[in-house]
Amino acid sequence: MSSSKKVFLFGEGYLTAGMALSIARGTTKGEISTIARKSIKSSCDVVANIVEKGEPVYGINTGFGPLCTTKISKSEVKILQTNILKSHSVGVGPPIATEIAKLMLILKIHSLAKGYSGIAETTLDRILWHVDNNAVPIVPSQGSVGASGDLAPLSHLFLPLIGLGKVNYKGEVMTTAELLKNAELQPLELGPKEGLALINGTQFIAAHAVKVVEKMQACLTQADIIGAMMIEGLQGSVKPFFKELHQLRPFKGNDHVAANIRFLLKDSEILMDHVNCEKVQDPYSLRCIPQVHGASRNAWLHLKELLEIELNSVTDNPIIIDEELTISGGSFHGQPLAMVLDYACLAASELGNISDRRIYLALEGNSPGVPKLLMEDTGINSGYMILQYTTAALASENKGLCFPASADSIPTSLGQEDHVSMGSISGRKALQVLGNVEKILAIELLTAAQAFEFRKPMKSGIILDEVHKEVRKKVAFADKDRIFSDDIEKGIELIENKTLIRIVQKVMKQNKFLPNSPFEGEFEHF
Repeated sequence: MSSSKKVFLFGEGYLTAGMALSIARGTTKGEISTIARKSIKSSCDVVANIVEKGEPVYGINTGFGPLCTTKISKSEVKILQTNILKSHSVGVGPPIATEIAKLMLILKIHSLAKGYSGIAETTLDRILWHVDNNAVPIVPSQGSVGASGDLAPLSHLFLPLIGLGKVNYKGEVMTTAELLKNAELQPLELGPKEGLALINGTQFIAAHAVKVVEKMQACLTQADIIGAMMIEGLQGSVKPFFKELHQLRPFKGNDHVAANIRFLLKDSEILMDHVNCEKVQDPYSLRCIPQVHGASRNAWLHLKELLEIELNSVTDNPIIIDEELTISGGSFHGQPLAMVLDYACLAASELGNISDRRIYLALEGNSPGVPKLLMEDTGINSGYMILQYTTAALASENKGLCFPASADSIPTSLGQEDHVSMGSISGRKALQVLGNVEKILAIELLTAAQAFEFRKPMKSGIILDEVHKEVRKKVAFADKDRIFSDDIEKGIELIENKTLIRIVQKVMKQNKFLPNSPFEGEFEHF
């Protein structure tokens, strides 16, 4: 292990979305702490004693769900735990992304390492081996209702522990049997309660939420940058971003966005050129950027807050408190994350919705010096007309995806589990919407850069000028029609790679902007 690599202590440290991603990407090493190992062993011993005494405790020596009254003999408790992984592996659909499956492993280790689940150290060490060696199980994307935990996806995630299922190992999909043979390892024999502890929990929902937190922050920040460039291109006013206005309605997200825009427009020649123009006010898509982007940022902050609680919680069932107390409760229920993911999904969709409106605004030709459809020689050329068709389609698709999954519940397990969260669908939909938003923002970036060009040779603020130069390295100014899908692909790459954020941070560092300036550490704060 490199001496420069950070270490996170499972079961003891405070896990955030950023830290989970750092472990998944290999920049931080996850280890089970000594303190956690003592708690893990103690909890495992309690479960062994329960089996020995024969007192009925759900999931240890009873069946599952509607079979909770069926007593399991001492000789069969281990078979029960293996069978639950097999019988609950009923997922369908395409596999989830490898990184999300790896995040599920990481989140599960941390939850189990708290020492309330009865898991064995050897089992946790094997899961950690999968993380350290990038041997990531193949997990179908559909099949969880988000309560009694993410049963189906977690079952698939942990089939490799008992030698079953498939894994993605160094980019190659293989059977677990092949993997274990190559690694000279044997399948594990699960002890009492271990199978249930592995599959009861919210790690499918939470892993998706980790990715939503990351993608949404990048979209929020880049939307501010692109919005500022569009303001310059269309000669929008800076007054709606004055702090005096936002102090009178001090929503945290609104104030943050307004400060970002002011910072980006600082010392702009373009802005000063029309400071005394006759235009009284701008359309909402420019003027209300703080209120709309800010509301979406507030939703992101709420998701981040609740996700961190979940990442550091115990979410399986039953919970082993001590020798005298085991509790069969409902901490596996995904409702706390399901609802906030639905809120984030709506907030992300709105970010794309107002972006589409700014694109439309740029095409109208109502801003002095900027031609209709962002091209001077139109008629024979259609200009940027049809790019807005694409953003309209994406924005409309997102609106359809905004119906809250958590508003639905279908009873399962013969009525024993009569209210479920559907949070797994909330997480998948939120990521789908964000993928569409990235595409919309990419197209706005292209149109904003085109409008910005017509303000030359005037300069904007130093940051926006550098962002524009970076765009022009990938996408040239368009003076006649071409295959714009090629440009869009390059724009999407800029957004997905968070290039605009890196340019802002690079310029800030080069020019030694004061600490605590807007964008200072913008992307690391999750």
